[in-house]
Amino acid sequence: MPPRRFSSEPAFVLHSYAWSESSLILEVFTRNHGRTALVAKGAKKPSSNFRPVLLPLQPLHLSWSQSVSSDAEVHTLKGAEWVGGHIMPTGDALLSGLYLNELLMRLLARGDPHGLLFDHYAAVVQVLASAHGEALEPALRLFELVLLREVGLLPALDVQTFTQSTLLPTDRYALVAEGGLRAANPGERASLSGAQWRALSDALLNEAGFSRLLNTCTPLAAELKPQLRALLQYHCGSPRLRTRQFMIDVQAL
Repeated sequence: MPPRRFSSEPAFVLHSYAWSESSLILEVFTRNHGRTALVAKGAKKPSSNFRPVLLPLQPLHLSWSQSVSSDAEVHTLKGAEWVGGHIMPTGDALLSGLYLNELLMRLLARGDPHGLLFDHYAAVVQVLASAHGEALEPALRLFELVLLREVGLLPALDVQTFTQSTLLPTDRYALVAEGGLRAANPGERASLSGAQWRALSDALLNEAGFSRLLNTCTPLAAELKPQLRALLQYHCGSPRLRTRQFMIDVQAL
């Protein structure tokens, strides 16, 4: 049976590492096939057409042939085209993009497609490249929420997790790693009101467009940050995310 071929698949490079003196193994996030491993033969050669294209945080169209062996996880890259549309993020935006890539590497299984997550990732990358600093934190919180929901790690946000009781609009609730959504302790700052959690739940369950979800997250970004980061680290396990540790080290200088 000849190898199956895939053509012009929307994709982003998440990570790459040397496979030989001249080739690379790529971990890519594709819209219709999820996280996929590809070998880019000769990509490290100065004359390679792949060399200037296979960069992270850049929208690409990739073509590859699936390995003949049914249990092979790495397939052969045949073509890569830069779609264009924005420049490479820099500074904090670049670090944030690499953080998103690390989350996808840790939490997505290979071959598990997530079209909605891919679309939100592409939209967040555009925000990172646009240098609109005020939208950076809300966009990251949006992506963290969508990622957790897509991989089945986000509890329902309209009820308390253990009791399944309805959230009261003005009471405060906290999202914790081992307990889900629970009533906040007195003075607990990392929490949201019941009405705020339910607004997030409605936007996620109705698969609201990027702009609406971003608007919902914007006034809640500061309170969401420590709660989502703790939940993500819990599910990613040890060690600490490398990009998070690097950010902490830079801030300590």
